[in-house]
Amino acid sequence: MPRITLIEAVTMALAWEMEQDDSVIVLGEDVGVNGGVFRATAGLQQRFGPDRVMDTPLAESMIAGMSIGMAAQGMKPVAEIQFMGFIYPTVDQMINHAGRLRNRTRGRLQVPMVLRAPFGGGIHAPEHHSESTEALFAHMPGVRVVIPSSPRRAYGLLLAAIRDPDPVVFLEPKRIYRLQKQEVEDNGEALPLDTCYILREGDDVTIVTWGAMTFETLKAAEELQKEGIDAEVIDLATISPLDLDTILESVEKTGRLVIVHEAARSCGVGAEVAAGVAEKGIWDLKAPIVRVTGYDTVMPLFRLEYEYLPSVARIIDGVKKTFED
Repeated sequence: MPRITLIEAVTMALAWEMEQDDSVIVLGEDVGVNGGVFRATAGLQQRFGPDRVMDTPLAESMIAGMSIGMAAQGMKPVAEIQFMGFIYPTVDQMINHAGRLRNRTRGRLQVPMVLRAPFGGGIHAPEHHSESTEALFAHMPGVRVVIPSSPRRAYGLLLAAIRDPDPVVFLEPKRIYRLQKQEVEDNGEALPLDTCYILREGDDVTIVTWGAMTFETLKAAEELQKEGIDAEVIDLATISPLDLDTILESVEKTGRLVIVHEAARSCGVGAEVAAGVAEKGIWDLKAPIVRVTGYDTVMPLFRLEYEYLPSVARIIDGVKKTFED
């Protein structure tokens, strides 16, 4: 099996599904000739032709709207938005049409489309290129939101997203596009959506995270182990709908919960996780829930970028708060 990066896993999944299913097409700004701003679609137009890998104008609302129309008529479009900071023109299309069309037509039409976008900070990009506003899409009924955190999960989850009969927003943490390599078998095997992944088992505290923050969280867990604190690390993977059962089972075992994300603190997915555990698992908690997050500000320019993003030290401090008397 080849050892590949997360971005290469995205390309591999797209190529597999396009080879197997002629209804799968790729569209977006610079996805064809240039192979995408991060090279996620490199080589696909040469392999499958311009009718299936299409460069579009710089018009995100049009990209989303055209994808919805094609999906409703039997195709499976995978649309790329270059950066999450440019995704907001698609919100009208996604919330008013993509997420509602099945309900609006009483099941006669469905929208099997994927809207891909790189997101998050950590690459010294300007503010509009460093957004983490996944909670906007998590709040849309009828729309799944999926975030991989490793090459294997990127491959399996993207295959599942393309095969899903409903719209999926697939957000790729660009800070870890090339940070890690894993052996990934190109066998077309999808991973289940709507489920969390336990990356590390532990008995003392549950740490829930997703996307690029899984790396800092796992490093923090290793440091905490040296101090005698055994942390269980859970990757949400699908943030909407949320697999709360896996989190509740973990909290029942550990009695403590820390939530880590780089998005702004208020009204984020972490708040939803905390609310769910408070409603259904409060009697299992030995300490208040702690959130380690970004701040309620615009992502700063690169000099302060890593002051904004949760660090290993901040995660460790957050965990230790749950052990204070």
